[in-house]
Amino acid sequence: MQKFNSVDELVNKVRPVDPVYCIRPNSIKKACNWFKNKFPGEILYAVKTNPSKKVIKYIWESGINNFDVASINEIKLINKICPEAKSYYMNTIKSREHIKEAYFSYNIKDFALDTKDELQKIIEATNNAKDLNLYVRVSISNEHAEIDLSQKFGALPSEALGLLRLAKAHCNKVGLSFHVGSQCMHPISYAKGIRDLGNIIKKTKITPDFINVGGGFPSIYPDLNPQSLENYIDEIKKAFNNLKLENKPKLMCEPGRALVAESGSSIVRIVLRKKQKLYINDGTYGSLFDAGVPSFVLPTRMIPNGRITSKKLTAYSLFGPTCDSIDYMKGPFILPNNLKEGDYIEVGQLGAYSLTFRTKFNGFYSDQIFEVQDKPIMSMYDKENSSSYLVA
Repeated sequence: MQKFNSVDELVNKVRPVDPVYCIRPNSIKKACNWFKNKFPGEILYAVKTNPSKKVIKYIWESGINNFDVASINEIKLINKICPEAKSYYMNTIKSREHIKEAYFSYNIKDFALDTKDELQKIIEATNNAKDLNLYVRVSISNEHAEIDLSQKFGALPSEALGLLRLAKAHCNKVGLSFHVGSQCMHPISYAKGIRDLGNIIKKTKITPDFINVGGGFPSIYPDLNPQSLENYIDEIKKAFNNLKLENKPKLMCEPGRALVAESGSSIVRIVLRKKQKLYINDGTYGSLFDAGVPSFVLPTRMIPNGRITSKKLTAYSLFGPTCDSIDYMKGPFILPNNLKEGDYIEVGQLGAYSLTFRTKFNGFYSDQIFEVQDKPIMSMYDKENSSSYLVA
């Protein structure tokens, strides 16, 4: 993989025709170190967020050696890249064959569940193993999340009571977990989730070995400016201590977006301009999914490449290269007024889910990936220098 000091240097030397994806190792290391220093428990990287081999390697080298996996292929991926890592199979819906393969072929002992049927599958597929660590996922409010996950996963608190009792009877250690939803915009959600688990603990009189607060830790975007991550950790600590449990469970979390979002960006080129509409060579079927379906406003900047950048700014919408009309990104994307065909734009905050969601629809696909050493356009870990890109 080629390395460059900056995105601007990359464009000046390569002058790419197709979209180019950039990885910032320094951003990954900075985010990992922040969580290691601030979170009072075990950190599991959510592999689904960005399964790039380079990204996983940098996370491992940064000292996060536990991984939240959702499929047998993610288990195989982690085993291949860092065989000494520990993987946790935290998808609550798994096939018997994959449970069996995970346990017997890859020594996976940690499984999540949210129904009696899933518990039964795990017990039978592992031949009634006695060394399992089972996590009962509880459905909680996702009211402060940009992407709600509560309709698909989690047992209702009333159902979790019996499920926790059953799980404890069939495992070595038992845990409770929840997820506040993706891109959670208020830290109070974690406190509410922990309080919900506290009620289950009181009613069952079972103190779990683990409390897993899941993912949902946010990144910063031009239209989404969350509170500092310090506030999220403070709410978690306070709510956890308020449980007043004599035997404290091990605290766990599963950050994804907060670890890698700002480490990735794409370099795109303008193919055509129609007034305030920019037609570019990447889109929602490529690395810009978040700008389409969830309608995130991604930070953008013109890459000068020898051109004068106009000080007058315009709010643009972006259109991808495919023939599908949903290949559209509303924005607004605030960029210089003098953009034209052939100009390059850097689109930031694409370290999370951009590589994961890429397709080859219409034959538009680029696998050009480079490393760069410059800072991201916006950062949760340097919010003061991100303020000029905020639009809300």
